[in-house]
Amino acid sequence: MTALRWIILIGVTGGLILFPALFEPLLRPFAPADGPVIYDRASLAGLTASHLALVALAMIPSTLIALALAILVTRPAGAEFLPMARTLANVGQTFPPVAVLALSVPLLGFGARPTVLALFLYGLLPIFENALAGLRAVPGAVLLSGKAMGMTPRRILTQVEMPLALPLILEGMRISIVIALSTATIGSTVAARSLGEVIIAGLTSNNPAYVIQGGMLTGCIAVLLYDAFGLLIEIAKRRTGREPQQAI
Repeated sequence: MTALRWIILIGVTGGLILFPALFEPLLRPFAPADGPVIYDRASLAGLTASHLALVALAMIPSTLIALALAILVTRPAGAEFLPMARTLANVGQTFPPVAVLALSVPLLGFGARPTVLALFLYGLLPIFENALAGLRAVPGAVLLSGKAMGMTPRRILTQVEMPLALPLILEGMRISIVIALSTATIGSTVAARSLGEVIIAGLTSNNPAYVIQGGMLTGCIAVLLYDAFGLLIEIAKRRTGREPQQAI
């Protein structure tokens, strides 16, 4: 991750959201003859905000539930629930998001709710499995030292296990969020406001310029968040002292 890469990504993302007309010369060759080049049926800033809101509404509960399940099954009292927890986390991966949308629309109606449900289910597994791996990877000697110091099980979890498992937990969150960002575009097929609206408008009107706008904006945001989580992961690794420090 270099400063130049961040500058380019932030510049392209900000330009597409705030000053889309600047990209008209680049997109003109992809637009139909005498057809519109820049998507103007809705504000790209508004669609981006709605897109990110969909992801946040799905990922926050998905993260909390996946972490709770991972903590539960790594405790002696909850170890027997591991197969059940794994089955629950796998539900979202078993059914494609499109299938979840199709099944949930009759129950939840059109709009954001079916999309949030699909993203929520799809995000459980990466976070759960990474959190589980991170908690299991905590050395037994470290846990024994915590007990010897008189720490309660809760303090060992919050002050020892979770900090050591944090890099893997963040990696799972990174995977789920990037997947959710790209998958949220299909929410526009059930009337959820997202950047998929731009892509679908381009497909239905045979205007590749719209498709490029929506795809490029979604991709740039995904890469920015991917890199941001990568930075957080590196910071978490250094704080645990499990990897040698390197200059950012």
